Amino acid sequence: MLILRTLYSTISSRLAPGKAVIVLGPRQAGKSTILDEIGKQSALKVLRLDCDDALVRQRLQDHTLPNLQSLIGDAELLLIDEAQRVKNIGLTLKIIIDQIKKPRLLVSGSSSFDLANEVNEPLTGRKWEFMLLPISTSEMVLHHGTFEESRHLHQRMMYGMYPEVVTHPELERQLLNQLASSYLYKDVFAFQELRKPELLDKLVRALALQIGSEVSFNNLASFLSCDIETIQRYIDLLEKSFIVFRLPAFSRNIRNELKRSRKIYFWDCGIRNALIGDFRPLDLRTDVGGLWENFLIAERRKYNLYREFYGQSYFWRTTQQQEIDYLEEYDGSIHTYEFKWNPSKGASLPEVFQKAYPNVGLKVVNPQNYLSFLTED
Repeated sequence: MLILRTLYSTISSRLAPGKAVIVLGPRQAGKSTILDEIGKQSALKVLRLDCDDALVRQRLQDHTLPNLQSLIGDAELLLIDEAQRVKNIGLTLKIIIDQIKKPRLLVSGSSSFDLANEVNEPLTGRKWEFMLLPISTSEMVLHHGTFEESRHLHQRMMYGMYPEVVTHPELERQLLNQLASSYLYKDVFAFQELRKPELLDKLVRALALQIGSEVSFNNLASFLSCDIETIQRYIDLLEKSFIVFRLPAFSRNIRNELKRSRKIYFWDCGIRNALIGDFRPLDLRTDVGGLWENFLIAERRKYNLYREFYGQSYFWRTTQQQEIDYLEEYDGSIHTYEFKWNPSKGASLPEVFQKAYPNVGLKVVNPQNYLSFLTED
């Protein structure tokens, strides 16, 4: 079952000589499939290079023009998969763009902290960069409609949206356990020297147990018996390997607004549940509120990324624990959202927020209306 990814058409439209299209994202999210499909559908002469192959890596690391010309030949579309494995790949791509010129370049990689650093300076002004994450709710709605997707809500919150998990529902737990144990930290361990790899595992489990709550680096350092700098570094690595992302606090006018606080969410709820070993049905869980919040914010972030949203996202809270789950700011306007798992529960903006930020409305997102928030809001 092939599920059409939103980035497919975006990437296809950006392919042109003179610029490389770079696709970053976690392992098993579908990057290779996009390369394969674009290659199959193209009328151009295609050359696909897999950098898991040692010989391919060796050829791409030789930056001499005759070598690259010989490798590429008369290809008009060059597909390079797992490019993070090639040393100085940015320089290779720059030479192809500037001196060979003819081929269109589509490059994928699963390690943002390595590949992005490799290509940013050499390819300044010569690249489009996109992030491909696990399948989004908006993509599934396009695939089989709103009614069918709404029937899978509990399943998505428990098992997440990795492509293989979505397409093989009878093997969800096995696939997630394999992803969480075999692939999750592979890029971190491959590209970063970690003195305490066991600490990384404890940290990610601690984060999984406090989704929806503010994260204190001091508390984490104390709990895990390490220094704050190590916690900050490891969380940065988890972000750059597409396991988690941060949501900062919104602060403008109110003295007691939290300014430096942050929440940390998982890009995929299934991975989060696998890490804590909990796949119980939602009606048996005590963490359903936090899980619902994580699901909605991760899916909204995916939706915004794929439509190239230019605004900013936040949560809001004061020292008196007045809070708003989620805010977006764009075009000079603030948009606020509260997430309620129980559809019968309403919400209103805190009075102090209304006074500081007048003319701002609040939308309550629950299981009855969530698809509009993730597809067309």
